[in-house]
Amino acid sequence: MRGLWLSLLLMWTLPAEAGELATVRLGLVVPMASEAGPVAQSMHRAAELALADLGPVLGRPVVLSVKDDPFDPKQAAVTAERLVQEGVWGVIGHFYSSSSVPASAIYHQAGVPMVTATATHPRLTAQGFGNVFRVAGRDDQQAVTAAEWIVARAKARRIAVVHDRTEYGRGLADALRREIERRPPRRVVAVETLAQGDKDFTTQVGRVRASRPDVVYFGGIFREAAYLLRQLRQAGVQAAFVSGDAVLDPEFVTLAGNDIAAGAYLTFAPDPRLRDSARPVIHRYESRYGSLGPYVLSVYDAVGVLLHAIQTGKPTDGTPDELRKVVRAIRGHAYRGALGMLRWDKHGDLAASPYVMYVVRQGGSVQGWFEQVPVTGPSPAARSPQG
Repeated sequence: MRGLWLSLLLMWTLPAEAGELATVRLGLVVPMASEAGPVAQSMHRAAELALADLGPVLGRPVVLSVKDDPFDPKQAAVTAERLVQEGVWGVIGHFYSSSSVPASAIYHQAGVPMVTATATHPRLTAQGFGNVFRVAGRDDQQAVTAAEWIVARAKARRIAVVHDRTEYGRGLADALRREIERRPPRRVVAVETLAQGDKDFTTQVGRVRASRPDVVYFGGIFREAAYLLRQLRQAGVQAAFVSGDAVLDPEFVTLAGNDIAAGAYLTFAPDPRLRDSARPVIHRYESRYGSLGPYVLSVYDAVGVLLHAIQTGKPTDGTPDELRKVVRAIRGHAYRGALGMLRWDKHGDLAASPYVMYVVRQGGSVQGWFEQVPVTGPSPAARSPQG
């Protein structure tokens, strides 16, 4: 048995040898630790489903090399180097923006195409690397959607902003602040920071409460969002809670508590169940694995983008010169996937913003807890500033 496990480990970790030259290897980098584990599992399953549906490519079998994204920029560079050494023809990932930025420099140097399903910080594609693409949106696009909702629907005038000091969280919060400041008389009345991994936000909550906000906007992920919202409500802060795509996860509801999480507003891609192109993929995924995770279709399409570009570009191997054919194929061809027709601008960003607003509501059509908010309809109930 020990020998069997060793053989399997070597299959996953060693670069392709002479007998494996017919294999196309793709990297998938997802967060495997703690609360993010279920997200990583659903993303891995999405990639496997895409390979089953869309592979092989150029007559070659396609295999995944799955790596962890532990939210460590230095480790991200090490992981990227390892994938390059393994001879990957493309990478889906990394998960976090703070990991994606340093990793992208490694892939750029090696000519490896990188398609991220989750990293939303504008800096990733602002570097000018021609090999980097997103099937997700950007934080500044999320900020526009959130700001428009805060102003037009929530009718808020006083906004408190909190972020987790990460590349993703700070970027999201800074973009939201810029959007709000362009819409007077609305103003940001408080800016607070916290650290990922912390659970006690008494000091930050006290200062937010003193600022008497109509809306609290959070830049960060579901874990800290849940603890922050719960402590805000316990302190008597009833301002509307608004955040971004990394909070749209059932663990947010679990950690905050059903009653407390209900009514929070989150920006995310449109409900895939409303897309004809997504329904067959959703059916196959749920029949095989159960409930649809938040990034399943994004990962599915990221794999599809790479496979389609490999088929179109027809590289003969994974050398930098040959992989440039794959990069040119992505840039030069739209891709029709589960999320619809995907096109990229000169930076590698989606040509059209993909964000809408969701509300947390038990029984929602997305993962049983999230419901897309109609563009028109009654505004949320007005909330008085906290005294």
